[in-house]
Amino acid sequence: MRFFKQAVVESLDHYVYCLVDPRDNRIFYIGEGCGNRVFNHAFDALNENLQSLKLDLIRDIISQGMEVKYYIIRHGMTRDVALLVESVLIDLLTYQPFNLETILTNIQSGHHQWDRGIKTVEEINSIYDCSNIEPGWDDKLIFININKTYVTGERGSIYEATRKYWRLNGNRAQHATYALAVYRGIVRAVFKPTRWYLSKDYPGRWEFDGIEIEDSPYLNKNTRNIVQGSQNPIAYYNM
Repeated sequence: MRFFKQAVVESLDHYVYCLVDPRDNRIFYIGEGCGNRVFNHAFDALNENLQSLKLDLIRDIISQGMEVKYYIIRHGMTRDVALLVESVLIDLLTYQPFNLETILTNIQSGHHQWDRGIKTVEEINSIYDCSNIEPGWDDKLIFININKTYVTGERGSIYEATRKYWRLNGNRAQHATYALAVYRGIVRAVFKPTRWYLSKDYPGRWEFDGIEIEDSPYLNKNTRNIVQGSQNPIAYYNM
């Protein structure tokens, strides 16, 4: 198994790397880390109990008597800078209008992908030059502040960042027409909950299953005219 010697590890600091399929020289994974992080994926592939598209591809390469190619794209960075570089590269290689096919096996989006990732100028305007939200007279809304849950990118999607795990009034939430994902005061996604239930992972906390409403009139609307200065990540309207 390949690894860096300690002197190399200390010189690299945090870095961004890519894994390349030797059969066609295609990048199939972008990552960031320090130490021997770049080699850990091949090690994980030896454990058949771990399953992912990335690991399956590595196993296929190994089964043909070949080895993944490793590249350090940029090194000598702080972790925050490395996360930013990683995110830019993932955005660039996965942004659908730029690509005829998806070429990465990354499960998660890049760090800050939603609020700072690739966007058209129209999308930029819709995010930062947006009007106040105007709730429908009979809509019952639950506003969910995802400033902390989505910014890390750990949950993989805005849906996962929004739907769990919340301390809230479950009986009240059951009446919500829509659950609005709010980041920095702006509605970033709208979901119609199909059910609310107590979490098995975090006793006393709630989560929901729902359907994303991609054409909702509440999207990209400023919520500060309704939700002002609350420290609670949950706010209710008309309920």
